[in-house]
Amino acid sequence: MGKAEVIVDGVYLIGGPNISYSEDATVFIVDFGGELVMIDSGSGNSFRILVSNMEDAGLNPQDISTLILTHCHIDHIGSAPYFKEKFGCKIIVHDLDADAIEEGDQVLTAANWYETTFPPTPVDKRLTGEHEVLQFGEEELHCIHTPGHTPGSIALYLDREGKRVLFGQDIHGPFLPSFGSDIGRWRESMEKLLALEADILCEGHFGIFRSKDKVEKYIKKYLKEYS
Repeated sequence: MGKAEVIVDGVYLIGGPNISYSEDATVFIVDFGGELVMIDSGSGNSFRILVSNMEDAGLNPQDISTLILTHCHIDHIGSAPYFKEKFGCKIIVHDLDADAIEEGDQVLTAANWYETTFPPTPVDKRLTGEHEVLQFGEEELHCIHTPGHTPGSIALYLDREGKRVLFGQDIHGPFLPSFGSDIGRWRESMEKLLALEADILCEGHFGIFRSKDKVEKYIKKYLKEYS
């Protein structure tokens, strides 16, 4: 397995295929002056690897205050119960995907896809707005509601080192009735992301895209595919 990768100062890729576990979506840590925010948590089989990757990068998992889940699928939420139990972090997710997590819905979480289960897990904060801002010290982490892949999908972004870093998990889909997918709403969501003019895109399964041009091309590629 690989090790953590620095995206920009204080933003780390700590999990994902070839880094933690093949079934993990990408997992990120943002360091806000010692307070750590985790974005997604992998499929649940890699908890110890994620912790080890953090420690190898000089990060203390005990400093994770918040775990933000970009949507309710198992490859993004699987280790959430472990991080909550072990380190006491609060879980944040959009209201429209929260019930699936709290009820451990095996279909809506796509746990049945992976031939596993997800335990009912309490959510500490439900996002309800189209654009909510979370304050960490003097910095802001923006949460954008981006329905389409699932009803409660969100993207996040922050500005650091003169770069806009966008966490746009699962831009590529897939779109299935069992997920509550909506292609029309997804197209609207992608237009929202294009309007952000991000310099760096951290995607859920296909890596890191650096430069505004590459970010734009990546999003537009899928808009064209699903036109």
